[in-house]
Parts: sequence; structure tokens; C-alpha cells
Amino acid sequence: MSGSGTARRIGLLGGSFNPAHGGHRRISLFALEALGLDEVWWLVSPGNPLKPKAGMAPLAARLASAAQQARRAPIRATAIERELGTRYTVDTLGAIQRRYPKFEFVWLMGSDNLAQFHLWRDWRGIARRMPIAVIARPGYDADAVASPAMAWLRRYRVPLASFANGGEWSAPALVTLRFDPDPRSATAIRRADPDWASHHAGFSPRDQVTHRLIPHEEEATAP
Repeated sequence: MSGSGTARRIGLLGGSFNPAHGGHRRISLFALEALGLDEVWWLVSPGNPLKPKAGMAPLAARLASAAQQARRAPIRATAIERELGTRYTVDTLGAIQRRYPKFEFVWLMGSDNLAQFHLWRDWRGIARRMPIAVIARPGYDADAVASPAMAWLRRYRVPLASFANGGEWSAPALVTLRFDPDPRSATAIRRADPDWASHHAGFSPRDQVTHRLIPHEEEATAP
């Protein structure tokens, strides 16, 4: 954790959280300890351009599920992208950095996302904004290593100790985190409980970063 007089260090984990589950929590707590973070913020996206809109639960339900999974942990569930009005991750991260200039951020992603990172809008711009920590995901490591993004990022790999020892962060920088794979997935949860979002119906959750209420009738929209 950051000491007195140093900037708070925040890990950012983006996703649909459709729904959030224990795997998200376990990955976040692992990254928090490994990287010496103060908190992890879950960026619950209003919509993901790389995922179909069909089957996407309302934003309020997804944020509520994230807040439930984040209880009693240094994790904050936020729909800040809705308030910022940004469509793409590169713009969201820039807006967050401008809003919270005294914080240091690291972008957390699974190896499944690294495998398709080259399809993201201005992915090199994301890498230049803040360090990236890649968390192993079962079945995706080989694709991630062979991805076009990894071919560019490989030159910026740094040892984990350079993140965790409280030194200066810079970007581009890439660190890889290895831990026991977690098989849980939102897809499996939706398959087992197609009506999971109804458990959160009629509830307007409060954003844990901006502290704004998210209306429960607001539907998720594709960016």
C-alpha cells in the first residue's frame, strides 16, 4: 500500500460485469496485493463495442451486482463512464486521470483481453497513459503471447517488483501476474440463472466513486 505523503494507487478493471462474480473479486484482491494498490475500481461499462448488446442487463443491475461482490473489500464499483460521456477506453482513462490528478492508476486486464487488445480504439494510446498489468486467464495465454499488441508491448515489460516496491510508475509499462486460474465466468452464471438481473429490479444503486444514483429503469446501451 502507498505510504504517507505518496499518491494513492488505484487499479482500474473495466468490463460489462454482466453480472459481477467472485472471480472478479478474487482477481482484484490478488492484483491489489501483488501490485501494492490502495484500491481497485471496477469500471462497469454502459456498453462494450466488442460484445453484442443482446443479453446485456440494465446498467443499474450490473452495477448493483458489482457493488454486492465488492462488499467489505477495498474495491469500488462505478459507472463513471456514463457520467463522463466517453465511448472508448482510451478516452475514459484520460478523463479519469484529469478528474483525479493526484491518483496513480494502473489498467488491469485479463490475458483474454490482451489477445484482442489490438482491436481496441487507440490501444497504444491506452498503453502510453498508464501501466498495464495482465492477469492470467485460463485458455488465453497462448493467444495473448502471440497477439499483435504483445509484439509491441513486449519491449516495455517490467518486473513485478518495480510496481510493488513503491517506486515511480511510468508508461508504457507491462507487468504479468500469474496465479491459479479461476474458472468462474459471467457466461456460465447467465446460463445457470438467465433472470439474474431481476434480483436487482427496482433498485437504484449508488455509484461508489461518484456517489450518484444510477436509475434502475436505465437500460444499458452500446457505445
